[in-house]
Amino acid sequence: MFPVSRICMEDPKAEESDVEAPGTLNEFGNVHLDKPFSAPGVKRGLSSTSSVNELLECPICTNSMYPPIYQCPNGHTLCSNCKLRVHNQCPTCRHELGNIRCLALEKVAGSIELPCKHQAMGCLGIFLYYEKLKHEQSCKFRPYNCPYAGSECPITGDIQMIITHLRNDHKVDMHDGCTFNHRYVKANPHEVENATWMLTVFNCFGQHFCLHFEAFVLEMAPVYMAFLRFMGEDDEAKKFCYSLEVGGNGRKLLWQGVPRSIRDGHKKVRNNHDGLIIHRNMALSFSGGNHQELKLRITGRIWKEE
Repeated sequence: MFPVSRICMEDPKAEESDVEAPGTLNEFGNVHLDKPFSAPGVKRGLSSTSSVNELLECPICTNSMYPPIYQCPNGHTLCSNCKLRVHNQCPTCRHELGNIRCLALEKVAGSIELPCKHQAMGCLGIFLYYEKLKHEQSCKFRPYNCPYAGSECPITGDIQMIITHLRNDHKVDMHDGCTFNHRYVKANPHEVENATWMLTVFNCFGQHFCLHFEAFVLEMAPVYMAFLRFMGEDDEAKKFCYSLEVGGNGRKLLWQGVPRSIRDGHKKVRNNHDGLIIHRNMALSFSGGNHQELKLRITGRIWKEE
């Protein structure tokens, strides 16, 4: 099940027209619960919690339902997003949906506790239903997105899975050590928009870091940018620092900073200018003034703050 955005309540005028569905806390249309639910904080059997969790899953999009939850006259429920998609017609029985709220299901949802959906990845938290989604969106055990910048790769997973994926599928260079010396070459350096060099991954201090080098247009000016990202959480990334240096022909640029977590997409890092930025004219000067081919050598190191 994929996480969804929290659904907000409708405006007051719309709520006035909502009709409470008949039934008690143990009855939702044609569906009956095996056991009643107690107040929050009381531990219940896994089977009863699972049965309610299934009831709170929208049968159309399969995402968890949050208020307002709607139902047709026959008791078939669906989320407010899908209500708009089905043009106010129940997809199960074809009855008109109207504005019947399943208030009983909404009340039960507010009283149950469920584990984080990333439990299998190591999260041991138990949360009230309406707090669970907010936690899952920032849970440190949630999967990481592939950090490869050359394409919108859909692969997600834990760090070891992402590293294996980068090595086997993207053929990324893997290096051990905390210092680096890379040479970047580009023919026709006047074409800089959205050019991306191969990602490089470093194994350093028992952690992994991604070195990016890209070319794009910044405020109408073509630039090159190098930056480092940490393969882990932001609080761990802040324990490290790195420096980048580029130069030639008696000139030098130096950048020092803290690596960003790969939780932050590479475009976000770019947009925040959080890295070594080299304007094209300066890059060509470093390259020896050759306007036909760009040759840059970037050196750097990673260290741990004590």
